Amino acid sequence: MLSITQTLATLQTQGLDRLDAQLLVLHVLGRPHQRGWLLAHDDDAFLPDCAERLNILTKRRLMGEPLAHLTCHQEFYGIDFHVDKQVLVPRPETETLVDWALEVLPEYSATAHVLDLGTGSGAIALALKATRPRLAVWATDASQAALTVAKANAQRLNISVPFYAGNWFDALPFYAPRFDCIVSNPPYIAENDAHLKALRFEPVQALTSGADGLDDIRHIIRYAKAYMKPDGWLLLEHGYDQSAAVRHFLTTQGFAFVQSRCDLMGIERCSGGKVSKILASDLPDNNF
Repeated sequence: MLSITQTLATLQTQGLDRLDAQLLVLHVLGRPHQRGWLLAHDDDAFLPDCAERLNILTKRRLMGEPLAHLTCHQEFYGIDFHVDKQVLVPRPETETLVDWALEVLPEYSATAHVLDLGTGSGAIALALKATRPRLAVWATDASQAALTVAKANAQRLNISVPFYAGNWFDALPFYAPRFDCIVSNPPYIAENDAHLKALRFEPVQALTSGADGLDDIRHIIRYAKAYMKPDGWLLLEHGYDQSAAVRHFLTTQGFAFVQSRCDLMGIERCSGGKVSKILASDLPDNNF
C-alpha cells in the first residue's frame, strides 16, 4: 500500500503536474483546500478505495478534462464556486473585469445597479455582490442549466442576486432599472478557431460567437445604452487579440473614455467605455 507521498510521486510520473496531483488527492480524501494537511500526513497510507477513485480521475485529467470539473470546485476572487460541465470554469484573467467594475461603481451608494450578462456559474455577479454588498447586482444567462449552477452558488454562499433566463438584454423584465455598470464575459472565440480543441470539455455555446468571435460583443455594444444610466460603464472581456476591434466598436457606438485593461500576464483582456452625453438615438447607424 502506497503512502500519500508515494501516491503523489506516482501521479507526477504519470504526467500530472504537482499541484493537480495534490488537489486530486485532497479531493478524493474529502479534504479540499487543505494542502498543508498533506505535509503533516505524508506518510499516511493511501487506502485502496481512494486509490481506485483517484485512478479514474487521473485518467480523465490526463485526457484534458479541467480539474475544476473533476473536483466540482473553482476558486474565483477568493470565493469557492461550484462548477460543472454546464458552465465555463471561472478563470483568473476574468478577475480583471471584477476589479474594473468595482473601480467605476460608487463604493458607498445604496442605489448603484450592475448587470452581469451571461453569468454562467455566477462568478462575476456573486464576486461583485460579496465584495460590495450594497450593490444591486442582476444577472442573466441564456442557459437554464447554467442558471441552475449560478443559483445554487448564490444559495450556498448566502448571496442575494436575482437571475433571469434569456438571450442578453431580452432576459431582463420590464421593471429592470437602468444600470450604472454592465459587465460581461461573453463568447468571443471564432467558430473555427484551433484553440477550441483544448476547450472541448466546456460548453461550446459559451465559447464561440460567429466567424470572427465578435458577434455577441457587437450585439451587446449596439444595444447596451438603452439599459444604462448616463455616465454608466460597459465593460467586456474578450480574446487576447481583440482589444483594438472592441475599442473600435465602442467608439463607433459613441462610448467615451474607451480603454482596455491588462490581465496579470500583461495581455489586454478587457475593454470598456462610458456612456457619453450623446443619446444612442442621435448616433448614425454604422452597421459595424
